[in-house]
Amino acid sequence: MIKLAPSILAADFARLLEDVKKVENAGCEYLHIDVMDGHFVPNITLGPAIVKSLRKDVGMVFDAHLMIENPDNYIKEFVDAGCDLIVVHEEACRHLHRTIQNIKSYKVKAGVALNPATPVETIKHILKDLDMVLIMTVNPGFGGQSFIESMIPKIEELKNMIESQNLNVDIQVDGGIKPENVDKVVKAGANVIVAGSAIFNSDNINETIKQFRKNADL
Repeated sequence: MIKLAPSILAADFARLLEDVKKVENAGCEYLHIDVMDGHFVPNITLGPAIVKSLRKDVGMVFDAHLMIENPDNYIKEFVDAGCDLIVVHEEACRHLHRTIQNIKSYKVKAGVALNPATPVETIKHILKDLDMVLIMTVNPGFGGQSFIESMIPKIEELKNMIESQNLNVDIQVDGGIKPENVDKVVKAGANVIVAGSAIFNSDNINETIKQFRKNADL
């Protein structure tokens, strides 16, 4: 059974809570919070204050995807704002193991994101410390990009690595996922699906979410 994580990058920021409540009421389990600093990725989004303001009215799992440099400096702020899961980029962490332990010290879940060009092999030795791995299926920074097909074998490789170590680690995918291609990533091993434009920009959010689940039900 997949979990859906609508990405608020595609929501209407003038009606952010209203949009978030729509996906919560439609049964989505996670809220994917895209945090960008304009340095690690060429875009700037939001900070802990907005997360904290949403937390009061939203019961979904808050999944913070930190696309930022020096993430260790901000982990506590996002935890204090109400995030349940903190995901950092392998490429942004000089001492990745230490950063994961830092996240865990706050009693929240920890994940690592891999950009399209970053091999799965880079996290082989810390996989047992993770709750989730996020495979980017676009280059991070902007919503609405096209899915990179060559990421399918990468998801399969990660799935095999998790199984070979007999671990319980979620595989999240983010970037260009739509009802038309969700079956491919689920078949490859993904179980947490991030979708932004496909959900928030659809004419009928409830129907789109139903379609995602139907198409992912292999």
